[in-house]
Amino acid sequence: MAMTPQELANLAHLRRARDFIDREYARPLDVPTMAAGALMSPAHFSRQFKAAYGESPYNYLMTRRIERAMALLRAGTSVTDACMEVGCTSLGSFSSRFTEIVGINPSEYRAREHHAVKAMPSCIAKQHTRPERTASRNLSRIEEAPAS
Repeated sequence: MAMTPQELANLAHLRRARDFIDREYARPLDVPTMAAGALMSPAHFSRQFKAAYGESPYNYLMTRRIERAMALLRAGTSVTDACMEVGCTSLGSFSSRFTEIVGINPSEYRAREHHAVKAMPSCIAKQHTRPERTASRNLSRIEEAPAS
């Protein structure tokens, strides 16, 4: 089914807003700021973003932040420093959201061995460690190498 010119324009604006979120995840971002980048009202932007990408703009932002925090924790950054570096201001909220998305708390994630991820090219590691909002995610399938 062909899209109308207006639908194509809206999709382009949403893509720009999503790219903005990807680049500026560590900045304080709220829905009105994100919506301004898409040239939409906050409510319309939220509805359109969810329809296009399957999650709210705020959830998308938090997933990007958790994804970056995972990389920092694998590199040995402290949980507090990772929290602040990705733009979260509350360690408690960060830990709760991290646990919700990843399935384990940030301290436990940091303490795990990540041999398999370290052996992968970074572009592949990024794909395989991208957080998913499902309770059934099994981190051990990727990040734990067999004992040798």
